[in-house]
Amino acid sequence: MLEPGSEELAACCASRRWVGAIAGRSYADLGALRAASERALDDLEWADVEEALAAHPRIGERVEAATREAGWSRGEQSGMDGAAADVQAALIEGNRAYERRFGHVFLICASGLPALEMLGDLLERLGNDVETERDVVRRELAKIVDLRLAKLVEERT
Repeated sequence: MLEPGSEELAACCASRRWVGAIAGRSYADLGALRAASERALDDLEWADVEEALAAHPRIGERVEAATREAGWSRGEQSGMDGAAADVQAALIEGNRAYERRFGHVFLICASGLPALEMLGDLLERLGNDVETERDVVRRELAKIVDLRLAKLVEERT
């Protein structure tokens, strides 16, 4: 049985509403935990999603904290390691443009993606309208949470 605590879950998703929906319960396995997570993510209001987004660093920013979440973030963004200076500069500028347009950090499930692909996605998504981008952000957040839940369970075994 899996019984993840609030602090562990907050490293997976910083939305207090999501944590409250998942914490304090027992799950038969990772699949059951993921299913509960998916339902809870679907129920989030946009303000809850924004709360989760606020905990995510910009693509290309190195988080130096020693927390579980920071370590996961560094690993997830490893595609930035060794990226060409022009790609890094374009991502910095793209992040700024994205935040001006949408009012929150650019979120992408960066695991396994090279920097150039992240940049391409960022530039493409700048053309989205607000509702389309919110849908994309929700899907990306769900991917990240799903990966982090798997990491959490793996670390506990």
